[in-house]
Amino acid sequence: MVMMVTEGNDSCGSGVQYHTTSSSSSPAQSRQQRQKVEVYNEILRRLKDSGEEEAMQPGFHDQLWAHFNRLPTRYALDVNVERAADVLMHKRLLHLAHDPANRPSIEVRLVQVHPISDGNSADTFESDAPGIECGQSSSKYSSRQSILPPPAFGSSPNLEALDLQANDSEDIEEEQSVHANVQYSRPMHEITISTDDKPKLLSQLTALLAEIGLNIQEAHAFSTTDGYSLDVFVVEGWPYEETEKLKAALEREVLKKIEGQVGSSQLLVSSVDESDQAKMKTELDHLAIPNDGTDVWEIDPKHLKYGTQIASGSYGELYKGVYCSQEVAIKVLKAEHVNSELQREFAQEVYIMRKVRHKNVVQFIGACTKPPRLCIVTEFMSGGSVYDYLHKQKGFFKFPTLLKVAIDISKGMNYLHQHNIIHRDLKGANLLMDENCTVKVADFGVARVKTQSGVMTAETGTYRWMAPEVIEHKPYDHKADVFSFGIVLWELLTGKLPYEYLTPLQAAIGVVQKGLRPTIPKNTHPKFVELLERSWQQDPTSRPDFSEIIEILQQLAKEVGDGEERHKDKSGGLLSVLRRDVDDID
Repeated sequence: MVMMVTEGNDSCGSGVQYHTTSSSSSPAQSRQQRQKVEVYNEILRRLKDSGEEEAMQPGFHDQLWAHFNRLPTRYALDVNVERAADVLMHKRLLHLAHDPANRPSIEVRLVQVHPISDGNSADTFESDAPGIECGQSSSKYSSRQSILPPPAFGSSPNLEALDLQANDSEDIEEEQSVHANVQYSRPMHEITISTDDKPKLLSQLTALLAEIGLNIQEAHAFSTTDGYSLDVFVVEGWPYEETEKLKAALEREVLKKIEGQVGSSQLLVSSVDESDQAKMKTELDHLAIPNDGTDVWEIDPKHLKYGTQIASGSYGELYKGVYCSQEVAIKVLKAEHVNSELQREFAQEVYIMRKVRHKNVVQFIGACTKPPRLCIVTEFMSGGSVYDYLHKQKGFFKFPTLLKVAIDISKGMNYLHQHNIIHRDLKGANLLMDENCTVKVADFGVARVKTQSGVMTAETGTYRWMAPEVIEHKPYDHKADVFSFGIVLWELLTGKLPYEYLTPLQAAIGVVQKGLRPTIPKNTHPKFVELLERSWQQDPTSRPDFSEIIEILQQLAKEVGDGEERHKDKSGGLLSVLRRDVDDID
């Protein structure tokens, strides 16, 4: 699943103890917990005041609290309390999803997305609603405006604000502002889908919506504590009067492409050479991976010594360990989550990493391919990830060091591209540092060998760093990595998370539909600004190759180094290392 970032679910007691909070909670957690309880109480009051039959049933208080408690806290913080009935609808869909015969449980309705008012909105506006002439008022349409409900989670002011910022909103003419309001005044369809949660579900759903011609304007995705999903999309692109037809089309496509697991598993191996596809197969006692007879990488588990756990995710765990007296990192797939799809990804990663040899790519040592203990062994990178350094340790890179890091990444990526490997998930978390602060590209779980046609069509990656053509499920090539690299450069420069005030999917919508890009700080070196802007061009052909990026960065590093030397009598240490690295071209 794409990957999206999720939150833990909170518990604040049972029965009538809805106001209980943990004494060990942080102030922010306690505040969110209080807000969650307040939303629960307000929803409960509104449902009872409206005479909802379900709300009058014995035990409803506990059922409603259980609904809030199985979902992330942000569900309560984001839901529109004025639409209490929507919470009942979400509760009903999740209940239906428990029965495989009811999956997917889908609700589709028309909603009215109102613009963010600036107090200057015109009384009349153009409309492309059916049967309404442009520039004319319509009592029918005005009536529908007042009748249609708002979306369950409202609209995204952060997305609007960033969009305006990206387009120099201070200089936008009044006519353009009115046109922007028009777009958010039309009726749209809200799609709510619940099913059993699974890897890449959100990616599959967004791809499916795009395939049937829908443009996502808003998206909210939640996973429950007991393994179900609740995904809400506000979309355009379907005739207003055909809501039931849209629901039927969605049920048909989700059943065929997601519930039946058609498509995603086929895409996972579509990029492997055809001659090797037949060889890459899964069996009960062994995972077969193509082998040319010269590369010996199968590791006997008895020779692995596990040390401390470094990290843990939904589907795998990372350990520091020892193999033949060498410190290593051991990535283990969790046995309870090993299925055919994860096995294919595992096989793909081994297939690619076994031949990779470069000082700026994490060194593959071997793998255990006999289920249930599937693991990949690589060199241990003691410096951790660039992401952790920037966002958890609150570190920062001075500009000369930043350029050295960027050159390291570029060299690793250039090597991969020269060998027709597209990484597809380039971001700070997949860039690791050794004890000498050399940065290496890591994590080939979703990497792909480029097909003979030179383009790929399976989407993957992490939304905040993802190229627009990948988000839109269009054919793409190695230039998708260059876009991600541009976002990584900005991350190195600012130490911030890209689009930090947006959810990952909202950021993706902004990138594709609004040309949203991170704001480059003032006083950034002009040549660095130019590289950033070229790297994240909407048109992939306008982005530079990594071979050119290396030349640009090395020339810039030389200029910065020369400038430092002119202003300091003692440059020493880092600059000397930097200059040696700049001159060291593979």
